[in-house]
Amino acid sequence: MNKPKETHKFIELGQAVVKIEQAAIVSLVNKIDQGFHHACELMLECQGRVVVIGMGKSGHIGNKIAATLASTGTPAFFVHPGEASHGDLGMITNKDVVVALSNSGETSEITSLLPVIKRLNVPLISLTGNPKSSLASFADVNLDTSVEKEACPMNLAPTASTTVALVMGDALAVALLEARGFTENDFALSHPGGSLGRRLLLKVDDIMHKSDEIPLVSRSTSISDALLEMTNKRLGMTCVVEEGGRLCGIFTDGDLRRTLAQNIDLNATPIEQVMTVNSKTIDANKLAAEALQLMEKNAINALVAVDSESKPQGALNMYDLLKAGVV
Repeated sequence: MNKPKETHKFIELGQAVVKIEQAAIVSLVNKIDQGFHHACELMLECQGRVVVIGMGKSGHIGNKIAATLASTGTPAFFVHPGEASHGDLGMITNKDVVVALSNSGETSEITSLLPVIKRLNVPLISLTGNPKSSLASFADVNLDTSVEKEACPMNLAPTASTTVALVMGDALAVALLEARGFTENDFALSHPGGSLGRRLLLKVDDIMHKSDEIPLVSRSTSISDALLEMTNKRLGMTCVVEEGGRLCGIFTDGDLRRTLAQNIDLNATPIEQVMTVNSKTIDANKLAAEALQLMEKNAINALVAVDSESKPQGALNMYDLLKAGVV
């Protein structure tokens, strides 16, 4: 007979961890002081890059801080302190700023680098849990990331302390972001492969169908011939133009359904009698995200891009936006 499984209080334990780390973060608010202000000034005035170093769990947090800084307008990279003492220290120049993370402030791999950092005359910002430690005393600015206790029941595993260090790093990055006037477009330029980058950088011109791919008929074209054009171009619509090439309407799959309900002769009726006039259009230089917004607002699935003379320059539908990652 199988023994009943031991009942663990997973929910209670999980909630206890969150409460401990939450309290540690709340206590961090009062530690954002003039030292934090000075650290931001040093990083803002840096002519080179912010070099982040950390060992073990602090190294993982440091790596994330460096990545966040770099993606929000502050050039930064992470250097492993163990590798630094074997050649990678050459990555640091006298134009850089070093940010060192160590909860104890006594991590030997980091303290062994301090004389070299001093010789380079590089500003040093430390994030430590001990303001009286060797690292904190050596640094130009020490940011206090101490915690009352770790979330680990043995008070050993870095948990609350790494969370607080991470939050302090985020605070630095966002404060610098604001000071630099970093915008959504700047963010997109550093994230061209992400969904936000696509939304902010892609223009209608980048994804619309052009030239012979544009479904196009004249206003006197029969409905049946217009349907052939729609079928061939596969956009679920066709532009209708008057003499001179100016857009005067569109005919969509929705228009077709409404037309069929009227029992109209498709071969004898010109498209101008059933087309949608005053249709929504967009400039090809507008962002694709604006095209999506326009289509969603008006509950339409296709859009025509026109020039200053209202001549079709391209066409796109919701599938094009989806394929481009804008949706």
